Amino acid sequence: MQQEAAQRESEELEHVQWRPRAVSGWGVPQLLWYLVFLQPIITEVHLRRRNVQFLFIRFSAWQYAGTDKLWAGLVTTLCEGIRHHYGALPFSVYSVLGNKPATRQGCCHNEWHCRRRVCLGLLALLAALGLGVGLLYLSLGGHAPGHGGPNGSLLKVFGGAATTLSGSGLLMAVYSVGKHLFVSQRKKIERLVSREKFGSQLGFMCEVKKEVELLTDFLCFLEIYQRRRLRVVLEVTGLDTCYPERVVGVLNAINTLLSDSHAPFIFILVVDPSILAACLESAGNMKGTADNGYLFLNRTVTLPFSVPIMGRRTKLQFLHDAVQSRDDLLYREITRKPGAAGGGGSERAQLLAVQTQVVPERRQGSIDAEAARRIQEALFCLHDERDCLYEYVPDNVVSMRRIVNTVPITVRLLQQQQQQGDFGGPTPRQAVAWVVLANQWPCRLSWALQCLEDRQQTGGAPEGRARLWDVFRDNSRELHTMTKALQNVLDLDGDPELFERFLGADFPFTVAEAQSLLRCTVNLDHSIRRRMGLIRAVSALKPPSPPKSPARDAPHAAHRANSASRASPSGRAAGQAGEALFCPGESRPGGP
Repeated sequence: MQQEAAQRESEELEHVQWRPRAVSGWGVPQLLWYLVFLQPIITEVHLRRRNVQFLFIRFSAWQYAGTDKLWAGLVTTLCEGIRHHYGALPFSVYSVLGNKPATRQGCCHNEWHCRRRVCLGLLALLAALGLGVGLLYLSLGGHAPGHGGPNGSLLKVFGGAATTLSGSGLLMAVYSVGKHLFVSQRKKIERLVSREKFGSQLGFMCEVKKEVELLTDFLCFLEIYQRRRLRVVLEVTGLDTCYPERVVGVLNAINTLLSDSHAPFIFILVVDPSILAACLESAGNMKGTADNGYLFLNRTVTLPFSVPIMGRRTKLQFLHDAVQSRDDLLYREITRKPGAAGGGGSERAQLLAVQTQVVPERRQGSIDAEAARRIQEALFCLHDERDCLYEYVPDNVVSMRRIVNTVPITVRLLQQQQQQGDFGGPTPRQAVAWVVLANQWPCRLSWALQCLEDRQQTGGAPEGRARLWDVFRDNSRELHTMTKALQNVLDLDGDPELFERFLGADFPFTVAEAQSLLRCTVNLDHSIRRRMGLIRAVSALKPPSPPKSPARDAPHAAHRANSASRASPSGRAAGQAGEALFCPGESRPGGP
């Protein structure tokens, strides 16, 4: 937008002779002169101007999420941003002495009109003030020898009255400007909000509307003065982290500010549409209006823009920046030289040696150096374009930083585990791949681990060389039957096709490697596994069959045996067969 504004400015200046006026520095006195004595006129020349200036104001909805009226915070942020950009004095002078831009019919090239009433009023006050000061001077001069008498007292009375009246008018104007200078629009709106039961006052919204209209007229005045179009761009972020009622209030405030077709406001909503639509649908005061949140957003947003998927170069650059931005203790250990890491004497190493009392100081330095080397190797695999690991990292800067922050902890825990006896184990590349797996597919990974744990408890655990993907594939049908109970957890997973390619081809983790890495995993919520285990155990329960009564079943069994013996040539053999057929659960002494 800034590049577009600069291009339009250069193209406009090629066809005209004038230059835009400044509103800061030495241009402030000229601006104040125009504010007091001249009235702007909207002409056809001004409407044809294409050069534009954008004023960016950021509004984080999360900062005002605790207030009852989040939209009031939006209006106050807008007013405060414009006041801060152009200064408090010009806006205060316009609030007291400014005049709304006028519109004239026909072809008119003069953009300014002299305010004769203001000029005549100011000249009258100055003339009255000068006359009063002169009369007071003459009356005071009458105390000299030979100039006493009633004429001196009369001059004093008239001079004092003229000075008081003219001075009072000037002081009132100065007082009004000073009041608006120290009491901003933000404070006015905050006072209105802090009043008790302000929502039931009919004049509350009217007062807010007046402040917004005053702000709009001031921007229109500055447009004509600067000889360019002005657009205030309000960037709204954090709206998808607020309560549904707060979200509705902000959207209503945006619609109110944009209701005027000539309003110089542009709103950029940086939100997740799915969360925003769910908030609109769940808000109680939007029933019947936003039953379908997406349709309501289509009626509100005039230019929908979805951020496209990151390219390979862009993702690698973001991952590299996330790695380089680590400035904590772990990253300092990565970037320092191994010789410096091996040197002893640091307070942290001494405290660690005193607390653990396991290894001496020199050995701890070598361990830290080895950990730094492994962490560096793991993080390099994350943004190496020759490796396929970056393809599974999401196009989200927050997720990238979460993965980068988790890798050093996982590698250190894995190193400590290998020092305790498991000298083989996963490599740093496998460690960072496991972190990505737990971050991207927590539900599917938890299900595979839970199934593996249940098979181990029943004594049918697979071999250590078996693939973790085979364990998941063998139990995927059972997971499909639990989709309703695990819907919220399944929403955390990424693309299922990428999950299959991840475990099936690119990173075929074995059961032994998964068990070794599980003890070092810190970015996987174990409550998901516990929930899955509970649901699986409940679904495996079967209602017990009712016990049989031998006394009631004996007559029926004897009747069936007699019938079979009469119908069969070998009654004993038929009786034994019938008994085996109808009573399969009974056994005889000495028989199977």
